[in-house]
Amino acid sequence: MKVFRTAPQDLRCLVLNADYQPLSYYPLSTWPWQEAIKAVFLERVDVVSEYDHAIRSPSFHMRAPSVVALRDFVTQDRSPAFTRFNVFLRDGFTCQYCGSKRLDMLTFDHVVPRAYGGTTKWDNIVAACAPCNLKKGGRTPAEARMPLRKPVHQPSMHQLQAQGRSFPPKYLHASWLDYLYWDVELEP
Repeated sequence: MKVFRTAPQDLRCLVLNADYQPLSYYPLSTWPWQEAIKAVFLERVDVVSEYDHAIRSPSFHMRAPSVVALRDFVTQDRSPAFTRFNVFLRDGFTCQYCGSKRLDMLTFDHVVPRAYGGTTKWDNIVAACAPCNLKKGGRTPAEARMPLRKPVHQPSMHQLQAQGRSFPPKYLHASWLDYLYWDVELEP
């Protein structure tokens, strides 16, 4: 992971909840500079840190925000959405049968096949590499002699957030480091 002291070309802005914690870690909660400035004008956020780069119009100029905090707290107690990405995140982007971490081969697998009445819900879906998914076919893990590496469950938002911290982004801006919890080295 690279940490830059200069503003990235797209001027991404880190978005914090009202308690100054990121809304999400993976993907990291960021907005384009245009969204951040719009939220400032609508008085939905407070600017915590700014880039040196100025945004100008004929009648206005301001420094581009690098970190903003929401004025109203967004609760994280809701159940996470059941999505392919969130299933992969829960499972650590790892095949739950063989442990492979090949992202280009990762698929969605029904533990209890649909032919056996299996549903598409948190407690019946796992991440599986394509070869394991093909090998398992329309059988249960026991029938295929392919035990799961860990039990299937519906994660909480806090569990997904904690799992997301395992996947730091490719780059960060130095102004974001006070609000994130990854060991990093600054680029010269």
